[in-house]
Amino acid sequence: MIAYLKGKLVHKEPTFVLLEVNGIGYQISISLNTFSEIKDREDLQLATYLHVREDAHILYGFASEAEKQMFQHLISVNGVGPNTALVVLSYLPPLELRAAIIREDTVALQAVKGIGGKTAQRLILELKDKLRKDSTEDGAGKGGFGHNTMRQEALTALMTLGIAKAAAEKSVDTVLKKSGNTISLEELVKQALKNA
Repeated sequence: MIAYLKGKLVHKEPTFVLLEVNGIGYQISISLNTFSEIKDREDLQLATYLHVREDAHILYGFASEAEKQMFQHLISVNGVGPNTALVVLSYLPPLELRAAIIREDTVALQAVKGIGGKTAQRLILELKDKLRKDSTEDGAGKGGFGHNTMRQEALTALMTLGIAKAAAEKSVDTVLKKSGNTISLEELVKQALKNA
């Protein structure tokens, strides 16, 4: 497996780049998200994924490791190939896509060309728990996304139950401070309800 390539950007189009590495030119398929991230940098490093088919070896490139991981999650879903995964990542950046799957937002997923109702449901069914677990681990390790996603979901649940936003935020933040990242969403909402 080729984990990444670092070299000189020779040519760039919305769907692929040509990257020269030690005198060898690699054609690498990219998403529009990566296209906008790399701008016109001359020296470039892309995380890569090599897809081997009977008739071709295709190299896919990503501006970030997070996008590469999301691509790998997408192609693990039955019926979603690498090209479809690139289209999805062209419509939705990795964080937005992760949030849409965790929220079970079929409308956002179906807005992607080529993703119908069944595929959107399959993406949610097969990736929701995996992405929620990943984001919780990321949150524990980096104080980042998982913590904020759980906080946001808890706030939404409390406001749906009729609790004012300010009171809900105060209550959720108090519970999160006490428990850290070791609490489940359900438990967070229950404890925040008691405090609100």
